[in-house]
Amino acid sequence: MFPVSSSKRSSSRKKVNFPLPRQEQEMELNNLDVGLLGEDLDISPSWEDMVANKINNMLVTEQGLVLDTICHFLEKQSQLWEKQEVSFRDASVLKLLEFLSLDPRKATDKAFFFHLYGMILRECPCVEQVQCHLASLLDLSHQHSIQREGIALAVGLASTKHLEEVWALLDHLGRTKFLRSAASENDQLSDNLRWKWVSSTSLLCYGQIAKHTKKQILPWVDNIASRMVYYYSCGPCDEILKSSFLSAAILLTRSIQAEYSSQKYKFTQIPELIQCLLGILQKEPNSLTTCLRQETILVIIGLSNLRPRFKPMLKSQVLKTCLQSVYMLPPTKDLKNHSLSIEQAPDTTLLYKKTAHALNLLLQNFITENPSMDEVCFLLQHIEFWLKSDKIHERSRAVQSTYLLLQYVVDTLKLAKEAVPSMLGHQIGILTLLWRDRDKVTQQHSHICVYLLMELVFQQKGKLVESTQWSRMKHFESTVFREWEMKLYHLVKVFKEDLTVAQHTQLLLTLVHSLDSCNHLRCDLAGKLLLMICVEPGFRKEQIAELLQGLFQELPNIHSKSVQQTISQATLALGTQHIQEVVEVILSLCQPSERWILPLWKALAANYHVAREVITLLYIKLKLRPPRRLLQSTYRARLVSLTALGTIYELLYTKEYRETVCWAFAGILLGLLTELYYLLEMGLVQGMFDYQEDDLGSKPHGPCRICMEALKGLFWTNQYWEVFADVKLIQGWELFGQLETFPKGVTLLARAMAHYNCEIKAVLGQALISLKSTEERDNIVGICIITEFLNSPDASQHISWKTMYSSLNLGLSSRNQTVRAMSLKGLGSTLMHPKKATLLRSKLMELLDNFLQPEFKDPAGLMKIMGHLLHCLGVQGIGIVSLKIAQHLLSLFTDERATVREGAISLFGDVIHYGGKKIRQSLECLASQATVPLLFNMADPCQEVAMAMPFFARHPELLDHPPPLFLPKVSLISIH
Repeated sequence: MFPVSSSKRSSSRKKVNFPLPRQEQEMELNNLDVGLLGEDLDISPSWEDMVANKINNMLVTEQGLVLDTICHFLEKQSQLWEKQEVSFRDASVLKLLEFLSLDPRKATDKAFFFHLYGMILRECPCVEQVQCHLASLLDLSHQHSIQREGIALAVGLASTKHLEEVWALLDHLGRTKFLRSAASENDQLSDNLRWKWVSSTSLLCYGQIAKHTKKQILPWVDNIASRMVYYYSCGPCDEILKSSFLSAAILLTRSIQAEYSSQKYKFTQIPELIQCLLGILQKEPNSLTTCLRQETILVIIGLSNLRPRFKPMLKSQVLKTCLQSVYMLPPTKDLKNHSLSIEQAPDTTLLYKKTAHALNLLLQNFITENPSMDEVCFLLQHIEFWLKSDKIHERSRAVQSTYLLLQYVVDTLKLAKEAVPSMLGHQIGILTLLWRDRDKVTQQHSHICVYLLMELVFQQKGKLVESTQWSRMKHFESTVFREWEMKLYHLVKVFKEDLTVAQHTQLLLTLVHSLDSCNHLRCDLAGKLLLMICVEPGFRKEQIAELLQGLFQELPNIHSKSVQQTISQATLALGTQHIQEVVEVILSLCQPSERWILPLWKALAANYHVAREVITLLYIKLKLRPPRRLLQSTYRARLVSLTALGTIYELLYTKEYRETVCWAFAGILLGLLTELYYLLEMGLVQGMFDYQEDDLGSKPHGPCRICMEALKGLFWTNQYWEVFADVKLIQGWELFGQLETFPKGVTLLARAMAHYNCEIKAVLGQALISLKSTEERDNIVGICIITEFLNSPDASQHISWKTMYSSLNLGLSSRNQTVRAMSLKGLGSTLMHPKKATLLRSKLMELLDNFLQPEFKDPAGLMKIMGHLLHCLGVQGIGIVSLKIAQHLLSLFTDERATVREGAISLFGDVIHYGGKKIRQSLECLASQATVPLLFNMADPCQEVAMAMPFFARHPELLDHPPPLFLPKVSLISIH
């Protein structure tokens, strides 16, 4: 019975005295009404002794005559017995009854003459006569149950003193009559009907032999069992055979259990016998009209107590079959068979209670054989399927069995002191999720089951059950929401304190795998508990990998927005406590481009500080680059830096990380540049030139291409599209594809960044750090950026002359020739030597005089030199001279020579940019005048001239001044 108040149970639970399951099973098995002929034969010992004495006083010939008389009578009356009629006309039979001093009315008892026949055979000293009359008995018809059961009763009595003869005749019967009946089982001739059910008779015979031989039975058990299995397996599969086999199995089990010395024997045929019994259960219809299930389970329990014990595989099969046979029955109210009359219909409620009790005895018997937590978990593992059933009555039955099993274990057994299995955490989780079951009784039972399991955990640890946290959640009936929340909170505390790490992890995984449950109550409770556990401070690092892997596996199956939000919150809670472990695990789960990994990254971005740590850790992982000698083909797929690279690429286009990427712009930029250089060094250039940039549906493949696209995306996603476009127009991105041109590509990129004042301060700081690195690739990237930034008018605002000087001097001592050369170039800049600006300006004035000459021979070459000087003077500016140069360049936009037009356009852009703030307005006027000619040059027949138009993109201020109103619209259309 379920306790009235489970809170009372928690505070002062009284132990229940359970009888041992083996004793209870033996008692119930012995009390079963098998229903065999002669089972309840009421012959007093004095009457049987009297008849036995008279039989012993007969001569052998007289005994033979009596046997012939009885056999003839039995054969003659076979048809009448089916109608429960007996003829008294046979004078010889009446005379026999009179001779034996027996009441003539005994002839109406179906079992009497078979019993008498068996007694005579038992007392007969002549072996030949016993064999002869046994053969006559077995030659009778086996068509009707009366005959089969009567023959078996007589054979069983005869085997008491003539076991070997009986055994030999039964073997002969099996080799002849049984095989003949099996061969012609489809024949409907009357003679074949006599032998059709001979296998059922044989089974009953072996059962009766087991019943009557008693102390002689043990050496014969395996032989009897093997014959039973043979007849059941080869006979016609019908209710008669099934009933006969089960009756024989009951008789055999009773006899074995009655022998105390049976525990000394090792039986070899028990597994085969069990398989037949399981087959009977599996073939039972999904209804309950007989005690067959109860009887079968009780026999299995009896056989399980024999040596050797069941192997785990067989035990598992027994549990699966028995649980399914009982739990899958319809609800008790639906079990009634409406096809039967009220008088014939059995009490299905009582039948189910008996069947369920037998199943509970089976579970208790298994745990009694092996009192350990491993066995408890083994049993619960098989019940688990039914605890998660979608049908209320199946869950209710399963949780009730669990409750009774655990109650028996706690109150009766003392489990072995051993390591508690991790699977216990999983089973606690399954039972805890039933706290919100639709069925109130299931809720109550599941509460107590969790309590009992935790009590076992406390016992294993040697702790008092009334622990501080546990005592706070004893009252299971709390219905108020706040009380419910507090109960869950204390439950989480108990689980954390008293479960091992492995058990707690299994509990977490159980909650995770329940998030996609169709049962919204279970799903909601799983999410709530999971979030509580993750938010609780002190979450163990060892659990993170399995938990995140479980969440990742479940994500594709979850469609509920609230559950997805719960997963995000749980992931963020983990990241808040153990961000490094979380990042490492997520990186290891799958390829960065996998669709379902992105929600985990997005979850971490909900907290700005956590998002920064994520990007920082990815940057650190990006720098984990093994040397070429360690870079084997099998290792490439697991290269941490490549995984980090792919993740950075994905996060660049994730809006949740937009602000964080902007914050880490400089670090990501330097990291991507050095990563690209590393990949070129290692030769990982697969897919570098296969990517179609203009195809929005394509994705980059190969580490080099991914790194290249991430580099571009860094500028594009951070609204620095001018830098991206500038480098694109001058075909600078292509320079990053080879080691030889890589420094030039970095230089052009840095020049564009300096031109548009793109993160100068942060990038310059990172470049100085890279220049101090021990890696040459870091030095190369750093010095290329620094050298270009020295020409920016903003560089001097972010770094002191002394710091820059010491950094450039450091570059001079580098082993790399490029670093040394670029460092020397930087030391020669006007920022480092301001007096040099005066010299350059005077040189520029000389060149300007030559440039203004109408017949100058090489204006294109001169413009390149002037452009270089402008670039070098960038920090200092060129002042009023820029107006003169710009005015002259306007006239060259229409020059016949393509090289001159190209050089004029490029130089015009530099002049506008480096002119200085004082004459900015005048330069803008000139730029406005240049707009229309430049637009026409976009359609220049010379490709180089048209490609010189990055000037136009570099200076969006030109777009602020619309072209003159007199410009025909058709001209713009023709340009396009």
